[in-house]
Amino acid sequence: METKAKAKFLKISPRKVRLVADLIRGLNVEEAMVQLQFTRKASCDPLKKLLKSAIANAEENDDLKRSNLFISEIRVDEAPTTYRWMPRAMGRATPIRKRASHVSLILDERIPTTEKKAKEKKDSKDDIVKIEDFDQLKAVEKEKSKDEKITDGKGKGGSTAKPQKGFANKLFNRRSGER
Repeated sequence: METKAKAKFLKISPRKVRLVADLIRGLNVEEAMVQLQFTRKASCDPLKKLLKSAIANAEENDDLKRSNLFISEIRVDEAPTTYRWMPRAMGRATPIRKRASHVSLILDERIPTTEKKAKEKKDSKDDIVKIEDFDQLKAVEKEKSKDEKITDGKGKGGSTAKPQKGFANKLFNRRSGER
């Protein structure tokens, strides 16, 4: 079963991140963590954080064992480039491109597990109310309608219709003298 994690708008050039991503591609999770711990590159810390997030997703959401996981795919894409300007001689300016990257990581199992553990659901018998007759049903509906009554901002009782959003609706719903 695959587990995904993404890091977007990482303020490191994709070329620099790909150097580290190539080191850990295809490794077991534990080996990849050791590799990231002892590699001296700036992109190791964000990739280590991303890998920890993917492991946590796999353990919590899919009930997978950490020892069975490996990095099946790691992809580094280019994010939008931010442009800055550097002043130069004779009143000129040259552009500086600050590149960013999107990293997506997919973990998979070495040995597929066949058992899936279903999470236990709480009994929702408390939420169900048995209604014996029609009069009791009407009484329940009246109580719900009282709770749904909407008031205006001044504490006065209002209509049961929902207030409309938007500037034009506010403009046309104004009374004279109020702002």
